[in-house]
Amino acid sequence: MPNAVGLAEITAMPHRMELHALGATGTGEVIWHADHNRRLKIRLDEWRAPG
Repeated sequence: MPNAVGLAEITAMPHRMELHALGATGTGEVIWHADHNRRLKIRLDEWRAPG
């Protein structure tokens, strides 16, 4: 889906992990999409350890 906007909704996070910094890349799975406004909801597969 070209020019899609992705939204990573955080509902649970592993203990003592942090979100990636703004602009960082990561992996995930698309769990929902809307063709009419080109939006995706993504479940994150990886987390960042503090420090």
